[in-house]
Amino acid sequence: MSDVATTKADIAIVGRRPPSRSFWNNVGRRIVRDRVTMICAAIILAIVLAALFAPYVAPADPYRTSMARRLLPVGAPGHLLGTDELGRDILSRLIYGARLSLVMGMAPVVIATLVGGLLGVVAGYAGGFKNMVIMRVIDIFYAFPSVLLAVAIAGVLGAGVGNTIFSLVLVFVPSLARVAESITIQIRNQDYVEAALATGASDWSVVRHHIIPNVTGPIISYASSLISVSIVLASGLSFLGLGITPPEPEWGLMLNALRQAIYVAPMNAVIPGLMIFVTSMCFNLMSEGLRAAMDVKQ
Repeated sequence: MSDVATTKADIAIVGRRPPSRSFWNNVGRRIVRDRVTMICAAIILAIVLAALFAPYVAPADPYRTSMARRLLPVGAPGHLLGTDELGRDILSRLIYGARLSLVMGMAPVVIATLVGGLLGVVAGYAGGFKNMVIMRVIDIFYAFPSVLLAVAIAGVLGAGVGNTIFSLVLVFVPSLARVAESITIQIRNQDYVEAALATGASDWSVVRHHIIPNVTGPIISYASSLISVSIVLASGLSFLGLGITPPEPEWGLMLNALRQAIYVAPMNAVIPGLMIFVTSMCFNLMSEGLRAAMDVKQ
């Protein structure tokens, strides 16, 4: 899983007491001053709002076909972004498709963050045999590239939203668990944690007051960078026929359907891929802005 490998920047916030409220306030102020991050956030917000209010924003029914209007060019009357191979309005399908694309981009990351974070904290804090068992199982997943692992799991389980999300969760859990475990080990060896244990504090109290607050920041920073990867992987599975099934509108599925018309209507075929690129890039830049804002050295 080299393409979702962790870096030192993902575990920068360690070795001190839990971040205070003023720390998070400073992070918020740095993010607001970052123009690139705010522009990307505005684009993502616009996409999310369009997806939420799709019935009111979409100019046409995304499922309505018309063979007489198939592959109309971009800018055709009544079809701003043209039509697809079945005469369906591309703009409407992009807007409705944002729902599934965003869900399959964010849901696997959220679930994997909770599962991987829990496994990493338990392994890092418990140490010994428990750490060995958990992390050796996690290491098994590192033997496979993330794309190959996602395709293999989705191929076994079959197409569908639930199976796609499950396959992506299994792809992201190992890297998130590794980040959480690395940070937890560093915090576990700090003097203030040892002092808390020496005074009779329970393991749960130490984890709740010292481990989790310190782990949360770096985990969120790293997990946010996986959203763009998740969107691309989910679209890739749909492109291969292992994700969303027709006639549901989804960007990867639209890209697969329109690829056959690339020589007839090249602009129509490019648009879904452009949406995948812009959305994943915005999430990636937002993640980088969040990481920079949380970097104490800066």
